[in-house]
Amino acid sequence: MAELTRFYNTFQPKHYEIYLDIDRESKRISGKTTITGTAKSETIAIHQKDLMISAVQADEQDVTFMVDRDADAIRIELPKSGETKVTITYTTVLTDTMMGIYPSYYEVDGEKKQIIGTQFETNFARQAFPSIDEPEAKATFDLAIKFDEQPGETILANMPEVREANGVHYFDTTVRMSTYLVAFAFGDLQKKETKTTSGVQIGVFATKAHQAKELDFALDIAKRSIEFYEDFYQTPYPLPHSWQLALPDFSAGAMENWGLVTYREAYLLLDPDNTALDTKQVVATVIAHELAHQWFGDLVTMKWWDDLWLNESFANMMEYVAIDALEPDWHIWESFQTADAPAALQRDATDGVQSVHVQVEHPAEIDALFDGAIVYAKGARMLVMVRALIGDEALRSGLKAYFAAHQFGNATGADLWAALGQASGIDVSAIMTSWLEQPGYPVVTAAVVDGQLTLSQQQFFIGDGKEVGRQWDIPLNSNYDAVPAIFKDQSVTIGNYGALREQFGTPFRLNVGNNSHFIVKYDETLLQDILSQSDQLDAISQLQILQDLRLLAEGRQISYAQLVPLLGRFANSHSAVVTAALYRVAVNLKKFVTAHSDEEKALKGLYDQLSQDQLARLGWQDTDGESNDDQLSRPYIISAALYAENPAAIAAAHDIFMTHVNDLASLSAGTRVFILANEMKQFGSADLFNQLLAEYHATSDASYQSDLRAAITSTTDKALIEKLVGKFEDADTIKPQDLRGWFYGLLANEDGQQAAWDWVREEWQWLEDTVGGDMEFTTYITVIANVFKTQTRLDEFKDFFEPKLDTPGLTREIKMDTSVITSRVALVAAEKDAVNAAIAEVTQ
Repeated sequence: MAELTRFYNTFQPKHYEIYLDIDRESKRISGKTTITGTAKSETIAIHQKDLMISAVQADEQDVTFMVDRDADAIRIELPKSGETKVTITYTTVLTDTMMGIYPSYYEVDGEKKQIIGTQFETNFARQAFPSIDEPEAKATFDLAIKFDEQPGETILANMPEVREANGVHYFDTTVRMSTYLVAFAFGDLQKKETKTTSGVQIGVFATKAHQAKELDFALDIAKRSIEFYEDFYQTPYPLPHSWQLALPDFSAGAMENWGLVTYREAYLLLDPDNTALDTKQVVATVIAHELAHQWFGDLVTMKWWDDLWLNESFANMMEYVAIDALEPDWHIWESFQTADAPAALQRDATDGVQSVHVQVEHPAEIDALFDGAIVYAKGARMLVMVRALIGDEALRSGLKAYFAAHQFGNATGADLWAALGQASGIDVSAIMTSWLEQPGYPVVTAAVVDGQLTLSQQQFFIGDGKEVGRQWDIPLNSNYDAVPAIFKDQSVTIGNYGALREQFGTPFRLNVGNNSHFIVKYDETLLQDILSQSDQLDAISQLQILQDLRLLAEGRQISYAQLVPLLGRFANSHSAVVTAALYRVAVNLKKFVTAHSDEEKALKGLYDQLSQDQLARLGWQDTDGESNDDQLSRPYIISAALYAENPAAIAAAHDIFMTHVNDLASLSAGTRVFILANEMKQFGSADLFNQLLAEYHATSDASYQSDLRAAITSTTDKALIEKLVGKFEDADTIKPQDLRGWFYGLLANEDGQQAAWDWVREEWQWLEDTVGGDMEFTTYITVIANVFKTQTRLDEFKDFFEPKLDTPGLTREIKMDTSVITSRVALVAAEKDAVNAAIAEVTQ
């Protein structure tokens, strides 16, 4: 694999003049780019990808050039080094890869339409215009765009339009920025606008397939997020506007293009009259995440992709900080504890996982860095630890200094630690290096040894892991102040346990608040003390008990069977986070049973026990004035009751379905997916399948589409499964951006698994051709690994994927997911009998 040469070392742009003439009908683009910059030598390289170069000039004189396709380069011979102006004329095409400049397709009243948008992260700006397509190569940009314009169409870009002449739209010069943040879009759009208290124009844009009211929620959150960040960062938003644009075809969740943030429709638009609270929370946090980037990532950008975490980890933390301030009644940090924290802990326990900071050179490997559980979730936990250590006052002061020192430039992780360390008086860098540079995390064992309370740390693995002596600087956050704040050593003795227990009068605990990235293994004495008073603990502490025990069971440090009798004591909690943690354990028990077996029947009996009182309390519909906890808990309870095949629950769901059969979209969004899936599983028919598929095609409501997809993929009918697989490559039915969800839904369905697995193996080349340039591509492998649990499937997985180990961008994922399935198969083999015996005992 060829190493990457940094083109910025030989040519450093200062300013771009970019002209694009885009014809949607012919899918042709004609372009001319002039780059003013400094050449460090007479031979320079400029990035391009799939551009047909017709001419290159330097200072208005034709020069010799060569297109090097393998290196994504135009190699140019200049008459001299120093200040120069390079002009490149070229043509290219609009593609359907959702990268570079591409069309999004949608329908309005049965008429097929399209809008043009862009996606340039990580290194796809070179598909649109020649450039030094590296984050360090910041410059200013003048953008001029002509297109086959129709009356009433809108064009948007990073900066405001300053004039239009002869069909060409000219935009104001940008601030100094990286190429991957350049963005524009045009088409038949609707909009809603407002203005912040500081005068920043805020807009939300979408196609006219949506109702106008679907833009309102995003407009409110975007406005208040910008205002919050200006205050929190103590640094003004540096552009005149902040546009939020929903694209019908979009591979990622959202993209922080400076001044023109683009989103998947599901993460920007929602029906204010029928959207579940958890969906509103997701949309709000995605918007807040992208707008956090306008400073952290856009104003100050990582110097190279190895510091991607500087962008993503920080934005991931700040989305919660912002929404907690904007919507305090949501208690949004609880969502962090049920989503990001467990995702990070699960992924980061697999040997071979990347560290948060990871070296990367080859372009194909850059997209593989976007491991959501590590760069986003673990990195955010890392920063939550920092925030807890230094406090908000020092955090804000340090960030203000960081932005002032590096604005419109680039920075490294060391720069951030230095700023926060200076503001807090704490050597943040010394503490955080162990978390940033090392993969994995520790399990801290707390035990009473010869009467002494002792702590030790060791790397925690799920599955086989090579012990190499890693240690971390661990913020212990104990409820006993005799315990050190930071635990750096391999082991430490705290003191006489009996005396400490009497002194503090409460069970000994570590990681109070569950903010530090480690888990705790208490010995039997300490664990039983905690469990004896578990009902007196706050919700996060109860979640933490279930979380840590589940992970210890996954890592074979305790038996999964020990967890089974504990579930009942948490089953009637009124806390959504406890309920979420409880059912994460319960769902994990499914791997120990075979579909349609006596063991599964017993497990369904356990689910019935766990859910029946809560279902009676909560009912099937949201009620006025109920708590957020009840709204967020209900889906878990209904899902459990239907998995249990509780006859009353099945009948109730069917009755609700029949009441709404002529307007399924009007089903309450909080429970709609379960009503639809129950109908398909219990009363399914070809007519129902066709009805739901037609609804999916007709609606523009992404939340409703997601519910329909879950229902359709739950069919048990082999003929319908075959029909569904036949739709996987029909982009008019299933957009490529949504295909992974369909594939996963069918793969997770025991009756559909074989068909889905056969399809992905037979059509891998088609899949790679269709979405292979997308940073989400590797997650097709991840979702397979999330499902498989038998030796047969493991063997098939290895047979198919091991020949692909040398494919750039796939290597780490294949190795890790092989390990994930291997450890699951071994766990099931070792624990199956004990777990099923424990389930049988509690359900007798």
